[in-house]
Amino acid sequence: MIYLTLVSLIWAFSFGLIGSALSGVDAFLVSTLRLGCASLIFLPFLRLRKIGRSDTQILFFCGFVQFGLMYACYMQAFHFLPSHLVAIFSILTPLYVVFIHDLRERSFSKRYLFAGLLSVLGAAIIKAKELPSGDFWAGFALMQCAGISFAYGQVRYRDWKIRNKQIQDREVFALLALGGCACAGAATFFLGERDSFEINVSEWQSILYLGCVASGLGFFLWNKGASMTNAGTLAAFNNAVVPLAVLCSLFGFGEIEEIERSQLIRLLFGGATIVLSVWLTSSQKVSLK
Repeated sequence: MIYLTLVSLIWAFSFGLIGSALSGVDAFLVSTLRLGCASLIFLPFLRLRKIGRSDTQILFFCGFVQFGLMYACYMQAFHFLPSHLVAIFSILTPLYVVFIHDLRERSFSKRYLFAGLLSVLGAAIIKAKELPSGDFWAGFALMQCAGISFAYGQVRYRDWKIRNKQIQDREVFALLALGGCACAGAATFFLGERDSFEINVSEWQSILYLGCVASGLGFFLWNKGASMTNAGTLAAFNNAVVPLAVLCSLFGFGEIEEIERSQLIRLLFGGATIVLSVWLTSSQKVSLK
């Protein structure tokens, strides 16, 4: 669990950093560059000879969804929401982890439907009057797409690793990062805003931190930790990132100064409602076969 704990701390800082330091850079470009950095770090460890063609395709697609599609949605959400709301809406990822796991086991609970509706209610409570309704719900929807993508990748990789225990995580992680880089690169090419491609020195420093530490080291340790635990514990650690990220964004990056008292109350009640929706599913025990 030490791997998941360390990554939770690293990622908590990243939310506020993206919202404050990289708001002027194209979101798809940032995603491509940080995943490119992660790919370069682990490329020397890649051992294709130990992996069959089918496993190579599985891992590439896993990274395409878990990292690439997730980042494409996640980074875009910062254009619609402040970083503390991005952090709060990421709390639903554990719900998707358990949901996808149960779908793969061909089991389903009505709790998921109720929890999903409850999470939307929580978002409606949080909604700030200052934010246009279109922007707010667009950001919320993007974060749910990001959460589903990240959850799918975690469950898929853990299942693959259980069947391939003889292969070290570092020997395949470059494939995941390259898959994510391919997805983010395609999004940059087709959807990127060319006038937001210029990057100054401080922005490059932030991107290098996000790429080498948050994405490279972070995702490697997260997937390693995910392969060593069960779905319930993995869901709990997904939750641990959220309060840390909210506190870091509000107090570390000064977003608390922009929030009125009434809005803070809505944030607390809405956040509690979303936490309740996650608890309804995580309280249901999940076992790995």
